[in-house]
Amino acid sequence: MPLPFLAADRAFETADDIALPFDDRDHWRRPYRPGPWRVGTAALLLLLASYVLFAAVIIALTGSVSEGGVVFGAALAVIAVSLRLLRVGVWVSARGVRHVGFFRTRTVRWEQVVAVRTVQQPVRWLGLPRTVQGQALTVVRRDRAAEDTSPLLTTHNADFLGRTEAFDRAADSVEAWGAEYQRG
Repeated sequence: MPLPFLAADRAFETADDIALPFDDRDHWRRPYRPGPWRVGTAALLLLLASYVLFAAVIIALTGSVSEGGVVFGAALAVIAVSLRLLRVGVWVSARGVRHVGFFRTRTVRWEQVVAVRTVQQPVRWLGLPRTVQGQALTVVRRDRAAEDTSPLLTTHNADFLGRTEAFDRAADSVEAWGAEYQRG
């Protein structure tokens, strides 16, 4: 079974001289692999959902079907949460850069982007209120050039905690997409 999210990292590892190694640039893609914290949390949630689904079947067979349906709905909610957690991140295409959060998604067209750069600043640790010193990839927009925007990627989020080389590769690839489409 092909795993397209694994091909993204390999494409940037083997094609150092080609900034954008993809044929279909209009397709939204994540230019990095999801991190171990994100994948591990989603896997644990899916494991929990399997137990809840099993419980829903047992409840439906031994008790009332309506109670089993409620538990089945709870399992579907846990599955939806884990799938949304895997979707969170930065996605790029020829149209722009998209920051997918858990509850909302923001898309910025390349025409609105002044710069995509990596800065040293306090960043949130795994999305929690605690901040630590780290690097962040930010987008400076034309309409909000003076305003400070939230970072796209940080060295301490669920994708890059403890993986500074992966952060550097991901930041470089998003910057390359930005440089390519800001010129055009």
